[in-house]
Amino acid sequence: MREKHFILFLLFLCLAKICTSSPSPPQSYNPSQNPVVKKHFVLVHGAGHGAWCWYKVATLLKQSGHNVTTLDLAASGIDPTQIQQVRSFSVYVDPLTKFMESLPAKERVVLVGHSLGGVAISLAMERFPQKISAAVFATAAMPGPDISLLTILQEFSSHLDFMDSQYRFDDGPNKPATSLLFGPEVMASSFYQLSPPEDLTLALTLVRFAPLINEELIFTKEKYGSVRRVYILCDQDRATKVDLARLMIAKNPPDEIRVINGSDHMVMFSRTLELFSNLRQIAEKYS
Repeated sequence: MREKHFILFLLFLCLAKICTSSPSPPQSYNPSQNPVVKKHFVLVHGAGHGAWCWYKVATLLKQSGHNVTTLDLAASGIDPTQIQQVRSFSVYVDPLTKFMESLPAKERVVLVGHSLGGVAISLAMERFPQKISAAVFATAAMPGPDISLLTILQEFSSHLDFMDSQYRFDDGPNKPATSLLFGPEVMASSFYQLSPPEDLTLALTLVRFAPLINEELIFTKEKYGSVRRVYILCDQDRATKVDLARLMIAKNPPDEIRVINGSDHMVMFSRTLELFSNLRQIAEKYS
């Protein structure tokens, strides 16, 4: 009887150890590849999304020894700002602006913008070029000195069927829409068509109205143009389509172009490991 109890006790200890152990990192993760010098990544989400959409990539970067900051732009994620308060890009990107202001004078970060987040990091490049080692446009809007933001937004809107998206008209029914909420159909067919279904479910729970701002912005070669830029093109993106990406690249050539094959618009979900690997390589190359 004592022997039986002893065996049961050992079995209990083994089960307890299994249940309390840390989850295993992905197979591609190799602790021996940890960087000697930490990099600081600042990940900026796209329209309607929030810091939450970076949870997979942020985890991998942190496991590799890097510092990671994920931000909610105004009226996004859990930011308390109401969408009707966001009438300019300066208000929309204010959380990123305040973060960049708070950085020590000699610290330089790797800015990563996804989709409309490309506008946010572009504004940061114009204002804080000395604090940025590289700017990564992940299938993102990439305005510049020779291509206007309005041109990019018009091209984007003309090539995307917004389907079941909802609009707000805070200036009145006879005025242009002030914000939109991407609907389940357009998100499933044009944003997340190659992403894991559980990530689409998460997004449908958390996505918020995104501002529709008709505002031209100015980017200079002296400031914006002094920051090293990398564009990540996703070949199966149905939102920022390849033709639009190549137009931005032609009008505003980056230092480097990288292609992630088999990725939809939400590259952080559909090709998590590939994006993670590219970000690490970019940080090492442009540090």
